[in-house]
Amino acid sequence: MKAIAIDGDHLTWREHPGEACGPGHIRIRVAASAVNRADLLQRRGGYSPPPGTSDILGLECSGEVAEVGEGVQRFKVGDAVCALLAGGGYADEVVVPAGQALPIPKGIDLIAAAAIPEVFATAYLNLYLEAGLKPQQRVLVHAGASGVGTAAIQLLRLSHNPTFVTAGSSAKVAQCVALGADRGHDRHAGSFMASVEAWSAGEGVDVILDPVGGQYFQDNLQVLGLGGRLVVIGLMGGAQTDFNLATLMLKRLRVIGSTLRARSPSEKSLVMDALYQRVWPAFESGQVQPIIEASMPITQAHQAHERLAGNETVGKILLLT
Repeated sequence: MKAIAIDGDHLTWREHPGEACGPGHIRIRVAASAVNRADLLQRRGGYSPPPGTSDILGLECSGEVAEVGEGVQRFKVGDAVCALLAGGGYADEVVVPAGQALPIPKGIDLIAAAAIPEVFATAYLNLYLEAGLKPQQRVLVHAGASGVGTAAIQLLRLSHNPTFVTAGSSAKVAQCVALGADRGHDRHAGSFMASVEAWSAGEGVDVILDPVGGQYFQDNLQVLGLGGRLVVIGLMGGAQTDFNLATLMLKRLRVIGSTLRARSPSEKSLVMDALYQRVWPAFESGQVQPIIEASMPITQAHQAHERLAGNETVGKILLLT
């Protein structure tokens, strides 16, 4: 098979050893993968794949089932699927536990489906399962124009949750509002605190979905309301911070650290099953859609990484095999 290899500062498309399709697994002939910030971090040596999983970049893909392992009943050869991966997506084929794959929603084409699994699974897991979000509770989504952010905004619109976003420009904020956010703040205009407090009429927000980490931690605690939950899903703004524990106690706040990649196949399968039951109908009705900035040949993975690192994108960049 062929896959992207990390050659110093470059990403090279070349031959790579294949993987056996064992019991409970399927082999997917990859049509497209998608770029995530985790890929950029892994490329720099900062986000190693879980033990026993592929060291090839790529946390999601779409394609056709090429082989079915022993015991798999939900798929057959030729089925069009998208899959959540622990790694291996930047390749022309990948082996994955069958529970981490889903049939492509009706109305979504094979290529666009590569933009679904990682970001919608991340948003769903952290908003509804980790944070226990209820309808009408207010949510603050940082990096609203990112892949996870654009997925979260659409899910929150479906579940009737007022949503405030931060993003890297007023144009990005406007795009988030068009997707369903109520209001937003350009992060280049300074702290989001005053804007969020005004939007929430001083009551604060119930849940914050945060990929930034240390840089936003203090302000996040300030804008959470009584019983609020902060879910930290990334450390783009650093891993270290100082804060006053009294704030946690007085407001009865919860801080939840969460990653998806390192979870077991059974945990990931539960998340994918929840998406299939609760979100797939919204894809098929057109209420929710993958947001795609650009599609590029996988041989241009290096340029795709540079484009994502430039922070000018909205949604996902796809890599086509």
